[in-house]
Amino acid sequence: MRVEAGDIKLWFDVEGSGLVPDGPEMRERPTLLLLHGGPGFDHSLFKPAYDQLADVAQVIYLDHRGNGRSEYGERDKWRLDVWADDVRAFCDALDIEHPIVLGWSFGGMVAMEYAARHPEHPAKLILQSTAAQMGIDRIVEGFRRVGGDEAAEVARVFWTGDAGPEAMLAYATTCLPLYSPTPMDPAAQPRVQMNVELLMDPGTVMRDMNLLPGLAKVACPTLVIGGEDDPICPIEGMQDIVDALPAELVRFERIPKAGHMANDDDPERFFGVVRDFVVS
Repeated sequence: MRVEAGDIKLWFDVEGSGLVPDGPEMRERPTLLLLHGGPGFDHSLFKPAYDQLADVAQVIYLDHRGNGRSEYGERDKWRLDVWADDVRAFCDALDIEHPIVLGWSFGGMVAMEYAARHPEHPAKLILQSTAAQMGIDRIVEGFRRVGGDEAAEVARVFWTGDAGPEAMLAYATTCLPLYSPTPMDPAAQPRVQMNVELLMDPGTVMRDMNLLPGLAKVACPTLVIGGEDDPICPIEGMQDIVDALPAELVRFERIPKAGHMANDDDPERFFGVVRDFVVS
C-alpha cells in the first residue's frame, strides 16, 4: 500500500489489528512503526521475525523515501531531516497519534532525527543497533576484532572513499558476513528491493552526521538495544547515544555475543526486552 505523505508517496504494510475485542469494548493497541536499515534497502529484513510483536501492538512496516517500494522523489531530498519529517507526515496521513517508533541501524538514525525534530510526537522510541555518528576508527577496529586486518582495511576504504563498484563488492563479500555471528538467511538478501544509487554512496548521508546534540530534546521513554560484538554500529557508539539522552528516560540493553542482527543472535532476549518495553 502507498499513502501520500507531503510531497511523496510512501509504501507501508501492516501486521495485526489496531482495535481488538476486550469484553464489551474494543481496546486500542499501540502502533509500533518500524524503520528499516540501509540506506538503500527496504523493510523486508524485519520479516518474518518482527511479525511476532503483533501480539502486543499493531506493527507497521515503512519504506523510507528513496528506498524499497516508496517513491524515490528528488535526489537532493535523500537527507536525514527529510526522512525524519516523512515519519511525521506519514503518521499524520494515517491519523497515527503517538506511535512507538523502532529504528534499526540507518532507521535508528532517522528515528533519532525524528524524535529530536518532533519531540512531542512519539510515545516511545526504540533504537536498535544504530549510531549517532559514523566513527570510522571505531568501525575499522570493530571489523578488525571480528574479521582481522583484511576486513578492517576493506571497511576503511568503503567508509572513507567513494564507494565504487569494486569497493562495494569487496565490502559486500568481506564485511557484510561479519555483521553478526549468526549467518543471514540466504533467502533474505534476494528479497530486498534496493536503490543501488543510494546504496553505493552511503557516506553522503552519514559521513559527517552528528545526531548527539539533538538527543537532549527527546521527550519520551527510549530503549537503546544492541549487540556487544556489532562491528558497524559498535557498542561504544551506542553508549554515546545513551549518554546524550535524558538519563531519566533511557534504558540500555547490551546483548553479549550478538552483532548487528541482535534479533537473530539472541531472539529470545531481544524480543522479550522489546515486548516488555512496548507494553510497559
